[in-house]
Amino acid sequence: MDFLPPDFTPAYPEIFLLVMVCVVMLVDLLVGEKSRYVAFFLAQFALIGSAVLTFTTFSTDISYTFSDMFVDDPMSDTLKLMVYATVAVILIYSRTYIDARGMFKGEFFSLTLFATLGMMVMISASHFMTLYLGLELLSLSLYALVALQRDSTAATEAAMKFFVLGALASGFLLYGMSMVYGATGSLHTAQLSGIIQSGAIDHAVLVVGLVFIVAGISFKLSAVPFHMWAPDVYQGAPTAVTLFVGSAPKLAAFGFVMRLLVDGLGEMVTDWQGMLVILAVASMAVGNIVAIAQTNIKRMLAYSTISHMGFVLLGFIAAGENGYSSSLFYVIAYVLMTLGAFGIIMILSREGFECENISDFKGLNQRNPWLALIMMFLMLSMAGIPPMIGFYAKLSVLQAALSAGYVWLTVIAVMLSLIGAFYYLRIIKLMYFDAPESEAPIFPEPDIKALISINGIAVIALGIFPQALMGLSLYAIQQSM
Repeated sequence: MDFLPPDFTPAYPEIFLLVMVCVVMLVDLLVGEKSRYVAFFLAQFALIGSAVLTFTTFSTDISYTFSDMFVDDPMSDTLKLMVYATVAVILIYSRTYIDARGMFKGEFFSLTLFATLGMMVMISASHFMTLYLGLELLSLSLYALVALQRDSTAATEAAMKFFVLGALASGFLLYGMSMVYGATGSLHTAQLSGIIQSGAIDHAVLVVGLVFIVAGISFKLSAVPFHMWAPDVYQGAPTAVTLFVGSAPKLAAFGFVMRLLVDGLGEMVTDWQGMLVILAVASMAVGNIVAIAQTNIKRMLAYSTISHMGFVLLGFIAAGENGYSSSLFYVIAYVLMTLGAFGIIMILSREGFECENISDFKGLNQRNPWLALIMMFLMLSMAGIPPMIGFYAKLSVLQAALSAGYVWLTVIAVMLSLIGAFYYLRIIKLMYFDAPESEAPIFPEPDIKALISINGIAVIALGIFPQALMGLSLYAIQQSM
């Protein structure tokens, strides 16, 4: 029997990034401490190269390869480009921070690129095993990154909690996948819909499997009640790692949910919609209410993330092209806001001082008015106040839920969003109306200052002109379904 080689073209970006990870590790081993910035520049080159390959192979056609276990479509290409941009910004924001804490090593950059590769595989997977492979590559890299600051007790404890709970969630997911396989006899997402539609399945077994799959997905989204890891990991991990954990993987998680629930189990939409309604309401309620009591800024943003993921789920509950595209738009807006918020936290952190408490933002306007203004833009956007991008992100998912007939759910989401505005506005009050606790000047590196400025301006610019990003989100979903 002749072996037919697979078409490697759809996977060129993944292959290139894997090769570059090996190059980063080998070069770092050779140059060592003599030229630490080599690994940083190689990592950025890897991301740029992957972006170029993704852009040049972009097509409206849906391509399958590796025995239909890997798919290349407009949604995967769009998400990958967003991931590259996010990780590149994270590396720039983190440079000064990790340098001051002895983490500016090849391990940081190679683990970051391995995690990025895992995200890319998750986004392009069209088979349950490929999805799980990408998920575990991402998860194992994140566990190691959280524990990278080995002399930090808080980081080690956070990594242990993350690992134990992550292993439990992976078990849930695998068990759910095995139940789906037992009921349908297939693990290909493209084949599952036809098999379920035929009716030749054990529906009870399939629903049990779906429950476990939704539980595993909820952990990755940090949705209530599988959110326990998020506040501890956000607080215990180095801020650079917290930024990474809280941003780019959410883009991959969106792709993960699309592949599993929409592409694979779309015929069971009425079953998983009910589960997601409970998760969304619980996430928005717990995230917004508990965040009010937090004094640690990273812990507060962890609960903020939980509430934002509740809003993301509203789009999936609404279903349809408008619902899924509104969720994609929300995830992109969330990542943009998270990048800026944690970027400013890292700027405020300096050698010997960690910006962790909300009180550290007191009097920021007197120490650096420009940073205070950007932080105000970000907080207003997270609160969903116009004309920031966060407002249109929330408006889009609420409109989708309303159009789908979930009036009561929309009302609850609006009420909980109003409650959540309190802790964001509190940061603005501290920056502009309280006296600073420290008079130390804040002078970020020129490139970091320029990037954080672009980030802050983008939040308001994309809020005033959201049509392009909304159109891109809708196009990516339409061409991939």
